[in-house]
Amino acid sequence: MRVVFFGTSEFSLPSLEALFSTGIDVVAVFTQPDRLAGRGQKLTSPPVKVHTLDRGFQVLQPERVRSADIAPFSPDAVVVVAYGQYLSEKLLNIPRLGGVNIHPSLLPRWRGAAPIQRALLAGDRKTGVCAMRVAKEMDAGAILGRVVLPIGYRDSFEDLHGKLADAGAGLLIETLKFLERGEAIETEQEPAFITYAGKVTKEEARLDWTMESDELDRRVRGLRPWPVAETAWPDINGGAVRIWRAFPLDSEPGHGAVPGQILGEAETPEGRGLRVRCGTGDLALLEVQPPGKKRMAVMEFLRGRLLFSNAMLGEPK
Repeated sequence: MRVVFFGTSEFSLPSLEALFSTGIDVVAVFTQPDRLAGRGQKLTSPPVKVHTLDRGFQVLQPERVRSADIAPFSPDAVVVVAYGQYLSEKLLNIPRLGGVNIHPSLLPRWRGAAPIQRALLAGDRKTGVCAMRVAKEMDAGAILGRVVLPIGYRDSFEDLHGKLADAGAGLLIETLKFLERGEAIETEQEPAFITYAGKVTKEEARLDWTMESDELDRRVRGLRPWPVAETAWPDINGGAVRIWRAFPLDSEPGHGAVPGQILGEAETPEGRGLRVRCGTGDLALLEVQPPGKKRMAVMEFLRGRLLFSNAMLGEPK
């Protein structure tokens, strides 16, 4: 089978490697152009480009994929995994087996740009990965196959990202084999169950201490490595401290505390932390990052800092 691959991010890599490793003939790899990234705004190549060049394959990086012509590659199928641009109907009509897209959610739930983060933030108990037909409407194609995965109580975005990327790679190879044998079953998505996973914003990272501790914990786990949950700190003027790890706790009895109030140290199954009152329950901060410094255990961050007993985190209400 001859395949043209479209992908850009880290999520694409297991699927691309699975194609390389199973004897499928990857005749072309398309990825997004190099972009400026990081504090220094350095021109950076997408992960798919780096990985593909390391294997000695050529990479194509059109600014707009609509101008691309894949007919000279005579592909049997087009594979799309986290590419970042829409493919034209004209392009998708070229391969005899059409196009297959791998998407990290249980469609039609969480169509869109941030399905892994949205599943975590919403408190979903399960997620998964779907192989679907590439369609004109975003993530609306018929389902060719799916893998269901539980979301663990302590799973973070990084945890789910890796699990779903690996599951998607296996599902992709299985789906291509079904298509080649003419055994693929296409199931249309149920419109009544559609939800959308909009892009995550920096504003969502600022913790609102009136929320429940479980919800704040999900923000910490779901918003790293970007944009990373954060909160204003009483002795850091104009800056916010990033929260990389935390643990939700039941409220201790006998405290007349208000949301955002620091209550002292707390022991958790994941280590010692700083207990903070939430709208419901408490949140123990475990790993933080002050402005301009590296990540560190919260107890290291607190060493030498004077925090009065009723110190408050977050913006004044």
